[in-house]
Amino acid sequence: MFFNKLEKQINYKFKNIALLEEAITHSSFHKNKMKIKKKNYERLEFLGDRVLGLVLSEYVFKTFPKAKEGILDNYFQKFANQENLFNFAKKINLSDFIKTQKGDNLDKNASILSDVVEAIIGAIYIDTGFENSKKFIINNIIDKDLIFSKPVKHPKSILQEYCLHQYNKLPKYNILNKSGNEHQPIYEVSVFIENYDVVSATGTNLKKAEEAAAVKLLSILKI
Repeated sequence: MFFNKLEKQINYKFKNIALLEEAITHSSFHKNKMKIKKKNYERLEFLGDRVLGLVLSEYVFKTFPKAKEGILDNYFQKFANQENLFNFAKKINLSDFIKTQKGDNLDKNASILSDVVEAIIGAIYIDTGFENSKKFIINNIIDKDLIFSKPVKHPKSILQEYCLHQYNKLPKYNILNKSGNEHQPIYEVSVFIENYDVVSATGTNLKKAEEAAAVKLLSILKI
């Protein structure tokens, strides 16, 4: 019954329900009190992120046949960003279904909830293939009412354009630290531009850490 409710929320029926269970299981979850860890969503999230990227790239490529690469990337970021995935997770009350250690409240944890959305995409891909995962993304992740609205630029793109305009140089990103274990890494990344102090931020992968650092620096620049 637990899984049936989530399947109704995402409008997809799994052939292998174990894939859905894996997609919604956090690495902190243990089976009973025996400290036996079950499979968690991280591998499926890795796959789902790539499937999502391919589907969104194809979708905006075909939807805007005359758009240049930079504009296509802006439209891509409108739906690939963490906030959009987090909003979908909230819409289906995804935090109610995630298996995690007792006491965790994930209602406002955008990082984990967006990762689990990607894990569900990966699970659908493994379960029945590309076409169904593509259908899920187009029906749930892409808001067709907003597709022709002004595209959202990625924070790294905004910072890059600013640096090229002001200094004719690109911002410099460096990995400062990688902590945590193999399944729960935390990256700390710095970003530097001329005339400003180095700014650093963390994320669960390199891409998210760089994005967080760019957002932090943009707030300092008031852009």
